[in-house]
Amino acid sequence: MITREYPPEVYGGAGVHVAELVAALRADVEVQVRCFGAPRDEPGVHAYGVPAELTGSNPALTTLGTDLLIAGDVAGANLVHSHTWYANAAGHLAKLLHGIPHVLTAHSLEPLRPWKAEQLGGGYRVSSWVEQSAYEAADAVIAVSDGMRADILRSYPAIDPARVHVVHNGIDLERWHRHEDPATLERFGIDPGRPSVVFVGRITRQKGLPYLLAAARLLPPEVQLVLCAGAPDTPEILAEVQAGVAELQRERSGVVWIEQLLPRNELSAILSQATTFVCPSVYEPLGIVNLEAMACGAAVVGTATGGIPEVVSNGITGRLVPIEQVDDGTGTPLDPERFIADLAEVLTEVTSDPETARRMGEAGRQRAEEHFAWTSIAERTRRIYDSLLP
Repeated sequence: MITREYPPEVYGGAGVHVAELVAALRADVEVQVRCFGAPRDEPGVHAYGVPAELTGSNPALTTLGTDLLIAGDVAGANLVHSHTWYANAAGHLAKLLHGIPHVLTAHSLEPLRPWKAEQLGGGYRVSSWVEQSAYEAADAVIAVSDGMRADILRSYPAIDPARVHVVHNGIDLERWHRHEDPATLERFGIDPGRPSVVFVGRITRQKGLPYLLAAARLLPPEVQLVLCAGAPDTPEILAEVQAGVAELQRERSGVVWIEQLLPRNELSAILSQATTFVCPSVYEPLGIVNLEAMACGAAVVGTATGGIPEVVSNGITGRLVPIEQVDDGTGTPLDPERFIADLAEVLTEVTSDPETARRMGEAGRQRAEEHFAWTSIAERTRRIYDSLLP
């Protein structure tokens, strides 16, 4: 298993996915993990840094340098499975070098994230080349939703559709559950007596945070907005969010911004007290954080895009906000003001009816239990492996 993220260095859904999948697969598969970053203590996990000669280079080149180190060490494996473009080059090279099948899981697609050029400059062209090469040569591509599968085939039409499989993200239902912790709420200034909208995610264009900040200005004054948001892609998007939060805090009370990465128990406590969780993404293959919120019993309001409608059952576990998007890969709403108004209207409706929101949260927990357990996801992944091995 090749991945950029692996505990404790996890900052997004892909890292959570890999950690949970590895744990579930190890019930009957020997899995070696090769990841980026500092040394790990976990047996069977090997971490790799950037080659000294590439220190200070464009991030795309430092990624490729780490991939080269990993590819050589995959010798002896029966199969290699990579996650995100950061690890795809290592998986593709391991396939060629060692003559073994390469499976990759698509957590996002570079053609649908053109704003990455802000972060990587010319490295975005490198990352796009890496991704396309790996996807078109992979023995199997796993999409985390039906929406993601359609995006893959549209973005890379040279891929045989028979090689693209859907295996949803999952959730550890023993670790993610309703958790009452008044002390955590008090420490962050969250008032359990007021309705609240909670956002959890990285500060990146795809997460739609600026649209949420604009929509929050239209919410009833008693509604709190709790933002668990950090790890900005660029200084520019961070500055935009900082300005939006500052303006909102001048206009209303109950705007809480938590920038640090929270441990699971504290995040569970915040999700458990939410009247609703919000996912205003303009691009989201599935959104594992939606599953985390559902497992904690929170109703979910999400954009009707990507794989979100496969997670959120509209009117049952939460609400979907309609969106029409520009067909240029950015996910930009055709009518941003309409999207903002619709988002505000749905959030107002849900927070104004806490009893219905509570029932939606209970239904969300049940849906997570029935459809998104990691044991069944590992079984479906193992069947894909078996189909490629002699």
